[in-house]
Amino acid sequence: MVTVPRVAVAAPASGSGKTTVATGLMAAFAARGLAVSPHKVGPDYIDPGYHALATGRPGRNLDPWLTSEDLIAPLFRHGAAACDVAVIEGVMGLYDGASGAGDFASTAHVARLIDAPVILVVDAAAAGRSVAATVHGFRSYGEKVRLGGVILNRIGSDGHERLCREAVEELGVPVLGALRRHDDIAKPSRHLGLVPVAERSAEAVATVERLGALIAASCDLDAILALARSAPALSAEPWSPAAPAAPDPAAATGTGAAAAVRVAVAGGSAFTFGYAENEELLAAAGAEVVRFDPLRDEHLPEGTRGIVIGGGFPEVYAAELSANEPLRKEVAAFAGPVYAECAGLLYLARELDGKPMCGVLADVTATMAERLTLGYRAAVAVSDSVVARAGERVHGHEFHRTVTDPAHGTTAAWQWSTDGPAGFVQGRCVASYLHLHWAGAPGFARRFTEACR
Repeated sequence: MVTVPRVAVAAPASGSGKTTVATGLMAAFAARGLAVSPHKVGPDYIDPGYHALATGRPGRNLDPWLTSEDLIAPLFRHGAAACDVAVIEGVMGLYDGASGAGDFASTAHVARLIDAPVILVVDAAAAGRSVAATVHGFRSYGEKVRLGGVILNRIGSDGHERLCREAVEELGVPVLGALRRHDDIAKPSRHLGLVPVAERSAEAVATVERLGALIAASCDLDAILALARSAPALSAEPWSPAAPAAPDPAAATGTGAAAAVRVAVAGGSAFTFGYAENEELLAAAGAEVVRFDPLRDEHLPEGTRGIVIGGGFPEVYAAELSANEPLRKEVAAFAGPVYAECAGLLYLARELDGKPMCGVLADVTATMAERLTLGYRAAVAVSDSVVARAGERVHGHEFHRTVTDPAHGTTAAWQWSTDGPAGFVQGRCVASYLHLHWAGAPGFARRFTEACR
C-alpha cells in the first residue's frame, strides 16, 4: 500500500477554468520544489503538453474507455512514481463521460477509481449566493465522490468574493481560492482546442509561469496540499510496460536477447499528439525509439526499421510539410512497417488541401471539413495489419476536422458502429483516424516491433 498525495480538479462544465487552475497548481507546486505528477482525464493531447511544461514530467492521460477501469490506478501509480503530489485535471463537467454510459470515463469516475479528493472550480462571474446551490448540487449528486473544496473563478470584486465565499462555506465546504478575471492569461484556441505547447515555445513558457504565479497568489496552496495528502493509500501495483510488451522469444537472436530495432516516431510542431505509454511499450518490446520532425528533417533517422506517425495539426503546416520533398519521397519509398493515426493518415495521403504529401496512400486526398468529428469509438479490426489481427476489438477515439476521399481503402483498417469501414491497410502500412492508447492494447507494440525485425 502506497500513499500518493493527489487531488482532482473538476468543474460543473467546460469553460469554467479547469485548465487554468490545474496547470497553475502544477506550476505553483513545482515552483515550491515539489515533484509534481501531471495527469489529464480523457483522451486530450493538448492540455498534457502544458502540464509537462509546468512540471518537467510527461503529461499522462487517465481514461477508462481507452484502457480499462482496472488499469487506471496502476497507470496513475506508474506516472506518479517518486512524486510528492499528483494533480489530475478533469474533463468537461464533473459527471460527464462517455455518451450513453452514465458517468463512465468522467472525472468523477476516475476520481473514484484512484480515491482522489475533488476540487470544484466554479465560474462565479454571473452569480452570487447561487454558487452555493451549484456546489450543493454537485456534492450531493454523485456517490463516493469526495468534494474537498471549491475554487471560485472570475470573481469581480472584494464584495463579490465575500458574498460567494460565505454562501459556499455555509455548506461546510472550504473555499480554497478565488481567482479574479484575468483575460491577459487566456490561452489561444484553435479548431481542435488549445494551441499545442510545441507551437508556442517562449509564449507557452511565459503563460505557464503566469498561471503558476496567479494560483500561488489566489489560492491556499498549503490547504490544497493538505487535502491532497489526505487521500488514502492505493493497493494497486504500478503499471509496467515490460510484461505485456515483452519481445516474443521466437524473435531472439542466438545470444538469447531480442534484437533492437529502430522505430522513428514523428514529432515537431505538426505532430504533437501521442500517449507517453505508447513509446514506453515500444521500448519495452525491444524498439529503439527515435524522433524525427517532418517539418525540418530531410531524411529519416539512419537505420529506421519502422515509422509511427501520430496526431497533430498537419493542415496548419501543409505547405511546409509539402515543401520538404526529400523526406516525403523517402517516406513514400520506405518498405518497413508504418503505423499512422489521424495527422499521420493525412501526411501519407496523396495530397492535403491541394498540397502534395507523401503519396504512400496514392489514391487518397484529404481536405478540411466544416464539421468537427469527435467521440469515442468501439472498433473491430477488419483485417490483419502490423499491429492488429482481424476481429480484434479495441477502444479508441476520433478528433479531427478533415475528411479523406475515399474514406477507406479496398482493405480497411477498422469498422465501428454503423458508419462502415474506416482507414487503410496497404501492405505493411496501417493508417486511420482512430487514436489508440496502447496500454489498452499492449500487443500492438510487440507486433509492430516484431514486424520491424
